[in-house]
Amino acid sequence: MTAPDLAQRSRAAVWHPCTQMARLANVPPLPIARGEGPWLIDTDGRRYFDANSSWWVNLFGHSDRALHDAIKQQLDTLPHVMLAGCTHEPAVRLAERLSARTGGALGHVFFGSDGASAVEIALKQSFHSWKNRGQADKREFVCLQNSYHGETLGALSVTDVQVFRDAYDPLLMRAHIVASPDARRGNEAEALAAMRALLTERHAQIACVIVEPLIQGAAGMVMYSPEYLRGLRALTREFGVHLIADEIAVGCGRTGTFFAWEHTGADWPDFILLSKGITGGTMALSLVLTTDDVFAAFWSDDVTRGFLHSHSYTGNPLACAAANAVLDRFDAGLLDDTRAQADRLTRAFAPLAGRVTHLRQRGMILAFDVPNAPARFAETFHLKARAHELLIRPIGSTVYLMPPYLIDDTTAAFLAQAVTATLNDVLA
Repeated sequence: MTAPDLAQRSRAAVWHPCTQMARLANVPPLPIARGEGPWLIDTDGRRYFDANSSWWVNLFGHSDRALHDAIKQQLDTLPHVMLAGCTHEPAVRLAERLSARTGGALGHVFFGSDGASAVEIALKQSFHSWKNRGQADKREFVCLQNSYHGETLGALSVTDVQVFRDAYDPLLMRAHIVASPDARRGNEAEALAAMRALLTERHAQIACVIVEPLIQGAAGMVMYSPEYLRGLRALTREFGVHLIADEIAVGCGRTGTFFAWEHTGADWPDFILLSKGITGGTMALSLVLTTDDVFAAFWSDDVTRGFLHSHSYTGNPLACAAANAVLDRFDAGLLDDTRAQADRLTRAFAPLAGRVTHLRQRGMILAFDVPNAPARFAETFHLKARAHELLIRPIGSTVYLMPPYLIDDTTAAFLAQAVTATLNDVLA
């Protein structure tokens, strides 16, 4: 089947995510037939470099042999069993290995299905743990301006990206939205002061603060320093509220350390959330890591004090096997290699600094802003990039790359050339 035929059938039958379906005639979906490493190949044989790792999930590219072998081996023994009343080795091993990466500080792992469900789980666990300790008034949540934590109703309540939130605003809980740090504005001290003011006034009612450590993704790859997080951790300790580190996008080595939080050197947060890259883009899985203190609040013979939350595929063995294979790669020294790859991207994109604004990078995430971007910039850039063998989706006027960990010198040069050529086409 040709690419136009499959794209037409998709427009008629598939309701695509984050897509205005009325625009698909102008922006037809790419009909992908297969993936090989960082490349996606369409049904007509044309290839595209997956510069955003298919929504930030493909750590090692497509069709990675080690991940596929781990899933196939698990498929032959135990594809699935419910985790309520049962357990299995892949889930236990994964939980133990993730806990060990926090030095045991976050020793309890709850399994979910995707990033938004992990956010829901953490919000519920925070509130319920306070309630079980006799502090049921601590039921308010705090997020940062321009934050993104998912699109289910609970997660959307702590999201401040209007294009996602506004239509459903009447359905949402009222979270406190506090000034966010942004290295471009140099406002981290002011942002911490705003957080202190809120916690001083409302800490008796606030259950938790949720943040995206170091980088606010959907806001346009807004980056800030570990200093802010150190200050935030001190504030949440001082005022007795939980801190949730949403590492769904920035975990699994994206920032140069396995957990982005490791850059801070501060006490671990009360929760860390993982999804996306944890299975290398193969299986849906999310995880909520939390402390002995939170876990102990649910320990009781009273069923109603337990955390009664579940997903049908909670702790799916196939997904756990994939995640364990991802951790095997990190245990073998992957982070040293990704730091070298990040340096290659830095060098390759340095010439763009004079043409764009705020060229910035943290580990394997690189972004820049395009001043005076024309109308429908993101859509136009995405379309014109296809002609340069590039699959990339800007956010507003921010172009960013979050590529798979497969960047050699040749690939870095190709990406810089393709992005620059696309920018020339758009601004011509």
